[in-house]
Amino acid sequence: MKRVLPPLNALRAFEAAGRLGSFKEAAAELHVTHGAVSQHVRLLEDWLGTPMFERHNRRVTLTPAARAYLAEIGPLFEQLSQATARYGMPQAVSRTLSVNAPATFTLRWLVPRLATFRAEHPDIEVRVETSNGPLEGLREDHDIVIRGGPDTFYGYAMHPFLTEERLPVCSPALLQRLPLRTPDDLRDHTLLHTSSLPRLWPDWLARASIPALRPAATLTFDHFYLSLQAAIDGIGVAMGPTALVSHDLAAGRLVTPFDSPRLPSRSYCSYVPDEKADDALVGLFRSWLEREGAAA
Repeated sequence: MKRVLPPLNALRAFEAAGRLGSFKEAAAELHVTHGAVSQHVRLLEDWLGTPMFERHNRRVTLTPAARAYLAEIGPLFEQLSQATARYGMPQAVSRTLSVNAPATFTLRWLVPRLATFRAEHPDIEVRVETSNGPLEGLREDHDIVIRGGPDTFYGYAMHPFLTEERLPVCSPALLQRLPLRTPDDLRDHTLLHTSSLPRLWPDWLARASIPALRPAATLTFDHFYLSLQAAIDGIGVAMGPTALVSHDLAAGRLVTPFDSPRLPSRSYCSYVPDEKADDALVGLFRSWLEREGAAA
């Protein structure tokens, strides 16, 4: 007979929070964030279909059903701990989450934030593969695929999590050498292009009402992240996706000489195979993407 078990990480967070009477203390014990404990508890509540805690301003209390549940599962955790110590069993193998995402997005948005996810979920290993190809052309299955959207693909559930716009970006050092007071000053600069997105500069120049502008030079790269790196290095002016250059703008590696016009862009979306729709770990990663996207 198949065992009916809730998500074990969620159960672990509930047991610690219920035993200690505090999400904060549970987070400290489990070496995760307060938000991670809260999310795991909500995952368990969704799985069980009933609230486990009554939430007040600065504290939480167990519901009567949760107290009874904790009284039964608490000793099981203690037995498991004692058995593991007694027999010296190795630590369980971590679950691996497979993510496929575009190279520029991975390099400039996902990788700088992955440490946050790993801190919240140290037992989940994330394997990232980069690709810009269509979902139906992927050679292997993935738990989550990140692409532009919103689009509809048979066999996948789509969830938008990050929006962006595009506008010119360059290094502060470049502006010191060649100021950009108006868009027309771009005629003195090198415009950095990406071969996969050849319409970015023409579309922006048209919106800036200078469609016939001829720059001093052009330089084209086959990947978006290369044109952005060239902009950071002071080689020229690139079209920067706001979401993907936010860290560089905050650190002062890039600046935006003009706040407008801004080119609209497609959102970033997570595409989850239908057979993974109820996977708790996939849900955790997807929720984390949405939180990070909202904060970007």
